[in-house]
Amino acid sequence: MRRLEALGREAAALAAGALPPTAAEAEVARQLQICNACRYCEGFCAVFPAMTRRLAFAKADVHYLANLCHNCGACLHACQYASPHEFAVDLPPAMAALRGQTYADYAWPPSWGAAYRRNGLVLALAAAVGLALFLLLAALLNGSLFHAPLAGNFYAVFPHNLMVVLFGATFAFAVVALAAGGRRFWREMDAGPAGGAAIAEGTRTALTLKYLDGGHGEGCNERDDAFTLWRRRFHHFTFYGFLLCFAATCVATLYHYVLGWPAPYPLASWPVLLGTVGGLGLLIGPAGLFWLHLRRHPAHVLAAQKPMDRGFIALLFLTSASGLALLVWRDGTAMGLLLALHLGVVLALLATLPYGKFAHAVYRVAALLKYAIEKRQPNPVQQGAE
Repeated sequence: MRRLEALGREAAALAAGALPPTAAEAEVARQLQICNACRYCEGFCAVFPAMTRRLAFAKADVHYLANLCHNCGACLHACQYASPHEFAVDLPPAMAALRGQTYADYAWPPSWGAAYRRNGLVLALAAAVGLALFLLLAALLNGSLFHAPLAGNFYAVFPHNLMVVLFGATFAFAVVALAAGGRRFWREMDAGPAGGAAIAEGTRTALTLKYLDGGHGEGCNERDDAFTLWRRRFHHFTFYGFLLCFAATCVATLYHYVLGWPAPYPLASWPVLLGTVGGLGLLIGPAGLFWLHLRRHPAHVLAAQKPMDRGFIALLFLTSASGLALLVWRDGTAMGLLLALHLGVVLALLATLPYGKFAHAVYRVAALLKYAIEKRQPNPVQQGAE
């Protein structure tokens, strides 16, 4: 009976928009109250100027500020109230914990986000292996995994229309799920109308990863407390490598449906050139991020989020490695085997995009845009600096 009464009160509070904060939300709000009184870190990144525009921190505020934080670690290493001080102002790990909660909170469907958050690495690799085995079986039933050279003709292994339906449906699902989560996050923040200058600034700060310079231009803190800009550089390799691979797919689609030029394409063609450069970026970036993940200061890394982080890194790396291997040996007798492995990894990546680290890119961009909008508005508390 007491359990039912508690559930009833919780449902009523949720319906009224007054659901009590989670432990992660309450902890971030507590620490921000102390930071708002100190303000030593005001010049480090966008979080602190945005913080000074508030006297209290509701659920929407802490969600916004947590996704505005880039976890560079500068504030933690500069804070006089960090542990072992009794105030225990350890803001980067508190923000990271809350960001992880938002990935699940705004995910669609919600249960999928929660499952990926708990077992990201296992789910990502299991999906990749399972889909690859399914495609390997399909290729085996269609003929053989080893065959006479097919001059790079993938459609001799898997029909074009089959791949369009399979990948088109998975990609459409990922887009819809990401859009649903991003829309909920944006509506909760209530950022207001965006002008051209705010959109330009938000886009620029997102594309340049401005706030991964540590606020002092020297970068993030490693395990030995030294600064490094390689975290921003490896993020750039990863992000722009992904964009170039996506551009290669778009150009190939244009070639096929508009110009009537079906694959395979020569090595000097735009789809192959874009895909090769993007693939190299997706090798260097994820490998570097994993290396830095092992070297990061222990106060910046949450053990509970390692599976999610490493699952996404692993899928990006395997997508690139399998794709480049397929390009190199596309004229060989094992092309069908390599194609099935590559397509399985790509399908797993697309299916898990809305639930892991890729989703944080959507919320991060939304938070940066909100910051660019609100800094152009009058400060509601008439204090602080921007």
